[in-house]
Amino acid sequence: MDKVLARGSGSSVARPRARTALATAVAGAAVIAGTVAVASSASAGTTLGASAAESGRYFGTAVAANKLSDSTYVGILNREFNMATPENEMKWDATEPSQGQFNYSNADRIVNHAQANGMRVRGHALAWHSQQPGWAQNLSGTALRQAMTNHVTQVATYYKGKIYAWDVVNEAFADGGTGARRDSNLQRTGNDWIEVAFRAARAADPGAKLCYNDYNTDGQNAKSNAVYAMVQDFKSRGVPIDCVGFQSHFNSASPVPSDYQANLQRFANLGVDVQITELDIEGSGTAQADNYNRVVRACLAVSRCTGITVWGIRDSDSWRASGTPLLFDGSGNKKAAYTSTLNALNGGGTTPPPTTAPPTTAPPTTAPPTTAPPTTPPPSGTGCTATLSNNQWQGGFVTNVTVRAGTNPVNGWAVTLTLPGGSIITNTWSAQPSGTSGTVTFRNVDYNRTIAAGQSTEFGFQGNGTAPTGTATCSAS
Repeated sequence: MDKVLARGSGSSVARPRARTALATAVAGAAVIAGTVAVASSASAGTTLGASAAESGRYFGTAVAANKLSDSTYVGILNREFNMATPENEMKWDATEPSQGQFNYSNADRIVNHAQANGMRVRGHALAWHSQQPGWAQNLSGTALRQAMTNHVTQVATYYKGKIYAWDVVNEAFADGGTGARRDSNLQRTGNDWIEVAFRAARAADPGAKLCYNDYNTDGQNAKSNAVYAMVQDFKSRGVPIDCVGFQSHFNSASPVPSDYQANLQRFANLGVDVQITELDIEGSGTAQADNYNRVVRACLAVSRCTGITVWGIRDSDSWRASGTPLLFDGSGNKKAAYTSTLNALNGGGTTPPPTTAPPTTAPPTTAPPTTAPPTTPPPSGTGCTATLSNNQWQGGFVTNVTVRAGTNPVNGWAVTLTLPGGSIITNTWSAQPSGTSGTVTFRNVDYNRTIAAGQSTEFGFQGNGTAPTGTATCSAS
């Protein structure tokens, strides 16, 4: 799983309702026509990026290089957004596939497209425990530390002057209630590895904002408190950190926290910018629209919340596509969530409903990526099916699995599938795997153990190599 952000300063500007209504109608017509327009050419208040810019902020999206040949995708990208974040193309496995040999071709496609269309770029991500090339996964200790520092230095130097903000370190803290650092090969090189990465990034590109980015830190909890303490320590000791990214992956089981705005504000009070970096909200219709509106308003209420990035453009582009979590449907039509987001950016005016009906897919019942130990024994028997949905890129993939109960309720489940040779699982959420390669059995965790008859739940995993295809077997108790 991976992510994007938000930043800016200032306050929102209210606008007359008639102007907002006209803007929505014009923008809606552009979507239907699939028109390709330069982002900066839109009138203020009529698109996400232009409306955010009026309060000094940006509104961005994750961009995949292999979709830049899709005219509908590019039309929406150019019209609506003024910040781009490469979805996978700047990660370690993509930019340094062999040690000391760098490949920027796909990342350059995104950077060049953004610059040609008046967008800035967020770099994502320089150091992360996941999506490392195989050679880095085989290193440890001093050799790994030196390789990481060199990687940060080389990539940040290559893009010097072209990147607005870097996610220097991504997801370095563990889930759960301990507030501990995540156990990873990078962490085992020494507790100062995050500081080293930030200092290397500053030396390589002094003009870029340097951010720490993570998920499940959107409200005050043990994990966000640990990140807060790290930022506070860095600021007190002069370690270069300019911003904190909040991924903000939400659904019905992990909703927008009641203290979301307050949490953004307490980090801003440390003297850093805050950014919403990978926003997606599973659901549909009014409930989804209201949640998007709430998140945008929270950012607008915090002067150092400098921008918002949604993690994809159309629902079909999302790593959680079955949850329909984005602002445009799979055909590129604006959803109710788009209208509510634009309303919030424009200060709360009303606009006509979208020209197409919003998706009717019910929100999934799973939480965003967390890995928790199972609390039930392995299920036995039958009574469920498992369907795979893959998002493949060069060298890696994300697989989402929908587990559906049959005519009887399920009180525990297990899904077994076989990974292609050479593929390795690097991260799992909402299930507990029996291994990381070959034939793997995924068992439920406590919160998604039960499934009502005819209903479903989801889990997912990320890996290096080729995504699994074919069928998966499901057994239930």
